[in-house]
Amino acid sequence: MVRFGVLHNLSMAVVSLGMIVAVIAYFMVNPANAPTLSLNDRRFVLIFLLALALGYYVVQGISRSRNREPQVVIDHDGIGLGFGRNSRIGWDDIIWVRLRRLALRPQLEIGLVDHAFVAANLRLSMWSFDDNLRPVRGQPTTVLVRDNGLDTRASAMLDAVRSIRPNLVKS
Repeated sequence: MVRFGVLHNLSMAVVSLGMIVAVIAYFMVNPANAPTLSLNDRRFVLIFLLALALGYYVVQGISRSRNREPQVVIDHDGIGLGFGRNSRIGWDDIIWVRLRRLALRPQLEIGLVDHAFVAANLRLSMWSFDDNLRPVRGQPTTVLVRDNGLDTRASAMLDAVRSIRPNLVKS
């Protein structure tokens, strides 16, 4: 069972909150550099939008660190995917599983049978930057599981698949 990592998500929340506090403290110490509280001041709008984005990561980090539900479950029945979708995919519906490099980190790719992909209704989006489940460009029935913020690496998830169904692992 793979869960959200407490240390990673809490540190994300603390660093984001610290950045907001640092900017506020800087402008309190140096009021001459502070933007005016007006939507006409571009610096105020920029700083406000950045603070909103950082605030989002504070809330997300805290909520993910408190969420102890399993997000990926690999067992003899198949692979269960959480992340708000709570979908279970049986081994008969999985064509292959492999690691894929996305930037520097390996990510777990799961190739699904067409009808299983549609039935799972995973609501994947290319534009969701924080989602641990992503579609794979050029492979319409493939799901990419990003291990960012999880307590288990993608390579360990692949090893779990390999121990249960070695014939599905693709290199």
